[in-house]
Amino acid sequence: MNKEFEVLDKEVVYQGFFRLEKYRLKHAMYGGGWSAALDRELFRRGNCVAVLLYDPLKDAVVLIEQFRVGAILRNEPAWLLEIVAGAIEEGETAEQVAYREALEESGCRIQALKVIREFYTTPGGSSEWITLFCGKVDSTNVGGIFGLDHEHEDILVRAVSFDEAYRLMEQGHINSGIPIIAIQWLALNRDKLRQEGWH
Repeated sequence: MNKEFEVLDKEVVYQGFFRLEKYRLKHAMYGGGWSAALDRELFRRGNCVAVLLYDPLKDAVVLIEQFRVGAILRNEPAWLLEIVAGAIEEGETAEQVAYREALEESGCRIQALKVIREFYTTPGGSSEWITLFCGKVDSTNVGGIFGLDHEHEDILVRAVSFDEAYRLMEQGHINSGIPIIAIQWLALNRDKLRQEGWH
């Protein structure tokens, strides 16, 4: 099978904080031939970065908590426990964003940086491609309220033991996909990080 597709038409439906585009397209089928013309909306989001901030000396993880509009439809608080993240602006590398966002959102200076994985977050309707990092930090003085006023950020920051972070995830208190992936990765790689000198 040739994995091909053809865009028949495209229009920008909405341009605001995010961008929504509508596509009319068709794609090759596994059984041969082409699909019918499909109408699909695409939530356009630039490439993004997330960073699991980890202190290997204290075996601690830096968590942030903030209001998320995507969580308002459930009968639960819309403040989510997450990890540092942000969008890549034009001219920036993923690594530069990791260092910048760690400082802006948590006050942490990254001492070493390691790529965990790159992946789509929700490819059924969004173009977002994320680079997930683990960043080595000193969590000694971590805590407080951070974020940029002009971006209307109101971010509560705290450091917790890895065991506490894992417990929060297992009990469903961390219910956003990116930090779940990051914490599960750390559970599998803590010993390896220490062997590589993250201690």
